[in-house]
Amino acid sequence: MSSIVRQKVGKHVYLYDSVSYRNAEGKPRNKRHPIGKIDPITGKAVYKPEYLERMAGEGKPAPLVEQSAFSLDDIRRSKIKEHGAFYLLHQVAEKIGLLGTLQKSIPQHWKKIFVLSSYLVVTSDPFLYCEQWVADTECFPVGSMSSQRISDLLQAVSPEERQGFYQAWCQLRSEQEYLALDITSISSYSQLIDDVEWGYNRNHEPLPQINLCLLMGEKSRLPVYQNIYSGSLKDVSTLNTTLSHIKAFVGYKPLRIVMDKGFFSARNINDMFDRKHLRWLMAVPFTSHIARKNADSERKDIDCIDNTCVLGADSVRAVTKKRSWNSKHQMFVHVFYNPLKAAKVKEALFAHIANLKAFAVQETEKALQDKECSKYLNIRRSSKTDTGYTVTVRNEELQKQLNYAGWMVLISNDELEAKEALAVYREKDVVEKGFMRLKSSLDLSRLRVHSNERMLNKSFVSFISLIVLSQIHRTMLEQDLYRKMTMKQMLLTLAKLRLQEINDVRILFPLTKEQRKIFKAFDVKEPV
Repeated sequence: MSSIVRQKVGKHVYLYDSVSYRNAEGKPRNKRHPIGKIDPITGKAVYKPEYLERMAGEGKPAPLVEQSAFSLDDIRRSKIKEHGAFYLLHQVAEKIGLLGTLQKSIPQHWKKIFVLSSYLVVTSDPFLYCEQWVADTECFPVGSMSSQRISDLLQAVSPEERQGFYQAWCQLRSEQEYLALDITSISSYSQLIDDVEWGYNRNHEPLPQINLCLLMGEKSRLPVYQNIYSGSLKDVSTLNTTLSHIKAFVGYKPLRIVMDKGFFSARNINDMFDRKHLRWLMAVPFTSHIARKNADSERKDIDCIDNTCVLGADSVRAVTKKRSWNSKHQMFVHVFYNPLKAAKVKEALFAHIANLKAFAVQETEKALQDKECSKYLNIRRSSKTDTGYTVTVRNEELQKQLNYAGWMVLISNDELEAKEALAVYREKDVVEKGFMRLKSSLDLSRLRVHSNERMLNKSFVSFISLIVLSQIHRTMLEQDLYRKMTMKQMLLTLAKLRLQEINDVRILFPLTKEQRKIFKAFDVKEPV
């Protein structure tokens, strides 16, 4: 089937003979051949001589182009918008169930939230520039997204709507996989947000903060839940509340959580044992007696071939023992020792202390004020030296630092082999990467809002963005797309797919070979 198609390129409108067909896979396609253009003065079609000859040879008159549909004034008034990037995000969100969950949970504002989230994914720019992006992008009809409209939106979404979304999303995504749990700090200059308080800042910034707790699936690599806590709270004190929220959302479905040593405390372990449907894996700090005791008990015999555990390109020594906890429960203790890491830590520490000692000999007065020198060196006055001081290494502190170098202890109520436990724990970096994307790509390195509700809703919008971003990242890894392009390059390639609307007629520009490959990699139907 043949038809005449118009396409605006620069100041000119060209005519193409478009022939529709189906390829070997049965998918609709079309071929276009240039046949002429529209005269910019008269608005009439001017055909190429070879096209007129072909039509005459077939006994057909040259087709008349309806001027009323595409007058010169109409074309001048029309606007060409970017289409491909938002189209992909929309299709991805629909496939993983995000769009349906958002629509059901926040029926009045879901389109604006998704458009704002998509803007963050595509541009990673502050909300300030969203208005122009929406004007230039073929997306949901949300009207103006000026700074004031966005501010109103961040105030409009209610806590009940957010919780409704988290509950529905948790029920949809809490599959049989370990969920990685961690907390990060987000700094703020605001004095009007209740949860912004001084505390341990993980970014080492001299600012008050909030603490953002994030839960992500290790295999699906998708965010499942987030919560915000006061900036003064430590990781260990937030665990019970987070687990209670998740439990309320998923009911009696089994839940598996993996955590780092920041969540370790006897109280938390007791609480997790009381949660019958919870399976957990946690790292134990060497400030704890249980970690030191189990490492010391294996110190003599662990470094042998029978205890060698190979994971990827890495090898460690590993031993798993079943131990009692409070005489009520049984847990599995996994002890790991990495000789190579221990040697590297030793060499680095020796070099560090050697440099401190040389500094202390040359600049003794300054060294007396230096905390690192005080930690590792004894600097005493002496009349027997030219400098008036003696500098010696505090070997007891040195040995204390090296005692557990290369060692790690994991505990769990889930019966896992040592190799599986280590693999599960190492996959926990998915949540660290989630934090990195939130801060670097989704405009959440600073809270640029000044009320509780706007702060909660801004983090909620970023959470929606992170879901889409994580799914795109996962697909790019699986389809080996990173070998050819970065995610930013991919989105820019898709943004070049444009759409023009003239008198309510949508005209999609032809897809490039690269754009077709991207849609195919994501198993997304090409836009028509």
